[in-house]
Amino acid sequence: MAGNAAPEPDPEHGWHALRELAARHAGYFTTRQVLRTGCEVRIRDGLRDGRVLRSGVGLLRMADWPDGPLDEYAMWSAWFDGSAAVSHHSAAELHGLGRLRPRFVHLSARVGRFPLSPRLVVLRRGFARTDVESAGAFLVTTPLRTVLDLAEVGIGQAALDEVVADAVAIHRCARAEIRAASAALDPATAARLHRALTRTRDDSR
Repeated sequence: MAGNAAPEPDPEHGWHALRELAARHAGYFTTRQVLRTGCEVRIRDGLRDGRVLRSGVGLLRMADWPDGPLDEYAMWSAWFDGSAAVSHHSAAELHGLGRLRPRFVHLSARVGRFPLSPRLVVLRRGFARTDVESAGAFLVTTPLRTVLDLAEVGIGQAALDEVVADAVAIHRCARAEIRAASAALDPATAARLHRALTRTRDDSR
């Protein structure tokens, strides 16, 4: 019937939706998500009374969410709406491969606006679903993809040898799996992986 007014948005529905988004990333969410869910007033009140905390430019967190050792990865995953994956040196550390001791958080992202942070190294690239796995509050490249990525970015041969040796020793990757996947890489990178596999075999004797 003409003249019918559009239904008023339900603020509780928006708040529930925002809580669900935050729960995917250890309580972190973005100002973009606040605007999408229509929770601006609720968040302003939460910032005043301590129920919401600022975590950085454009990043917030529900104050009732417990702290955890991997919160930084979850926070940046929230920034990219879950479309980024922890990768390269950071992924190797999470998988227990080598001793790279990264000073930065390494991410791979298909889309999104890159944040300005001295803690981040972000590579814009696509990745297949089979290249990543869930770590709960964020995605991380699989051990195999991590090994291939590190070979491609040119870490030292000794460091690559250690990464490959660890991947094989703790059964994160099979030797044949690495060898088969290296066939799709450029010849120089494939040769580096072949050397690492050869040295791993020699060391295991």
